[in-house]
Amino acid sequence: MADLGVRFLGDPVAFLEQAGRYLDERPVTATVVATVAERWRRSGHAPGSPYDWFAVVEDDGEVVGAAMRTAAFEPHPIYVLDQPEDAARALARAVVERGEPVTSVNGLRPAVDVLAAEVARLRGGDPQVDLHMRLFELGTLRPPAEVATGRLRRVEDDDLDLAVDWFRRFHRDADKQAGRTAAHSAEGEGDEVVDDVRARIAIGTIWLWEDDGGPRHLTAANPPALGVVRIGPVFTPAEHRGRGYAASAVSQIAADQRAAGHRVVLFTDQANPVSNRLYLGLGFEAVVDTAHLALHRETGPL
Repeated sequence: MADLGVRFLGDPVAFLEQAGRYLDERPVTATVVATVAERWRRSGHAPGSPYDWFAVVEDDGEVVGAAMRTAAFEPHPIYVLDQPEDAARALARAVVERGEPVTSVNGLRPAVDVLAAEVARLRGGDPQVDLHMRLFELGTLRPPAEVATGRLRRVEDDDLDLAVDWFRRFHRDADKQAGRTAAHSAEGEGDEVVDDVRARIAIGTIWLWEDDGGPRHLTAANPPALGVVRIGPVFTPAEHRGRGYAASAVSQIAADQRAAGHRVVLFTDQANPVSNRLYLGLGFEAVVDTAHLALHRETGPL
């Protein structure tokens, strides 16, 4: 790879055209970037980050890597897809040359580790893993032996406040359960969450499990991109856990998406053994590890 180039694109249509073959070859592992690009393309506007871009890394004109920086929440992490180490380093150098501050990176391992290390080499610092995730794809679905009491229904406009609250609580609870100090809670705190929930309600990709006592659980999904539907977030308030709501909801939604012809994926937090056992039991199979890394100096974050 002697002739690597990095191209930054503010137009999701141009990005999808440039990276089309690269994304098509890895529809499952590219799910996050493909979903965001498609969402941005449909909405016709940027999601609100000060660093709204997608990027491709090219080797003699062939795309060998891709990334994005579209997160509206601070510190606006870069998200990196799988690519050769030389490509990840070239991407890191290109971002540094743009003068952008980089204190947080996210994405597929080992590319994200390589990019973080190169940023640290150029600017100093010590990359540390704040969040270790794993991407799973549904294999043979194994529905729970006992379905929870109640039923699944789509979230409606009148449920907006509840859904927004539970989206935000999902991130806070995930950190609390894993013993972290707000590693990714900021993702759920901004006003963009309201827009995200409202958009998903409009296309019918948020569901509540409810019984005679009212809503007990929420599962959401992203609309299909590259033929892949990514489930999440999956949230049950603490007082309603242990009754099988999550297993029943995810199983039913996954079955419906599979019947519609989509591949079904989701992420799990590797610090949460409960959710990992749940999804393995339903038939999800590990695909790749991802990580969120923060770049620290001895005196604190860069």
